[in-house]
Amino acid sequence: MSYRAVVFDLGGVILGSPIHAIHRYEQHTGLEKDAINRVVASTAPTGAWSKLERGEFGVEEFFPAFEDDCRKAGYEISARVMFEWMAEESQPRPAMLAAIGAIRARGLRVGALTNNWAHDDGDAGSRDGTRALNDLFDVFIESSVEGIRKPDPKIYRLACARLGVEPNEAVFLDDIGANLKPARALGLTTIKVDDPATALAALAETLGFPLGEEAGSTR
Repeated sequence: MSYRAVVFDLGGVILGSPIHAIHRYEQHTGLEKDAINRVVASTAPTGAWSKLERGEFGVEEFFPAFEDDCRKAGYEISARVMFEWMAEESQPRPAMLAAIGAIRARGLRVGALTNNWAHDDGDAGSRDGTRALNDLFDVFIESSVEGIRKPDPKIYRLACARLGVEPNEAVFLDDIGANLKPARALGLTTIKVDDPATALAALAETLGFPLGEEAGSTR
């Protein structure tokens, strides 16, 4: 198969994983593992987290709303503190940045597809500096800007359309399986990112060319 584009999620793929930060927060506060994720999933698509990622909430409005969602599930949290932990985790992974450079050098188009949110000043992605990554990508798609979030199939179609490729001409990397399933159903080749080095090896094998020596190590 000859691919023409690669689409990357940001948090947990290009950047450190917010899920890891949430797990540490859960452990620190005595919550069971994945308690927060269950609240996010069970309240979708009308809950506070979903609204935040679609740009319907700013973070200051989100914090008490999500705390209320968690409280209804029996969990007491500080959403503000949890988000501070998530922001600290969101540092670029050098091996992923090197891989993007190798892909673009081969003439493939590269896209970012992220579920994110805007601060109350309207700056989407400012929580973790993702706007600084814009120049690495041919296309940069943010849920809070588009009003659509993964796993809605519309956002994958949008990514392919802006990249100018058919779904079967693209590879998509994400760290959440639920986000990969609809992409795969549309025809994209998908790679789940648990360990970044393993995912990069799978991507290199899929594309049929090396991604550079730097891709052998990850942050």
